[in-house]
Amino acid sequence: METLKQRILAESSVLSRDVLRMDALINHQVDPALTMEMGQEFAKRFAEENITKVITVESSGIPAAFATAYVLGVPLVFARRKKTLIADPDAYTERVPSFTKGMVTDIMVSKQFLTEEDRVLFIDDIIANGDAARGLIKIIQRSGAELVGLGVVVEKSFQAGGRTLREQGIRVEPLVRISSLDNGEIKFE
Repeated sequence: METLKQRILAESSVLSRDVLRMDALINHQVDPALTMEMGQEFAKRFAEENITKVITVESSGIPAAFATAYVLGVPLVFARRKKTLIADPDAYTERVPSFTKGMVTDIMVSKQFLTEEDRVLFIDDIIANGDAARGLIKIIQRSGAELVGLGVVVEKSFQAGGRTLREQGIRVEPLVRISSLDNGEIKFE
């Protein structure tokens, strides 16, 4: 997506050789038109997969996942990071580290929203090391649902997340791939 690349160059900032701040695009402020374009692109790439649900991890993955679910005409399920008073006590739970938050959290999905009849498309904002993705994939596997693939807005291909998931046979479809953030410069593949 050339538009996305240009917006990343114009509106993002490199914080370190491993961290890209995209608050103006997907992590804090969201451009609805651009987000819908992302959803349309993901829906096009996975159109033949008979998807029954789109899934993501709260919170930054929700806009792109919502747009994708909307275009596909299926429900969106998101893994919660915080337990609430009304949370389903019978939920799939996995402990995952967060690369950008620098902490470990539990993610959970209610068993009523993810079943063995589902064909699930996982959409996320960024894949770096892939820890959160692996955690949600474990939840999907435990539910018996079939993971048809992972659509990710930005893959930082210089980190191992996308590569290790592909090595496990998971289809990973990034909208853009960043090969380096060295010297404060964003380089795309």
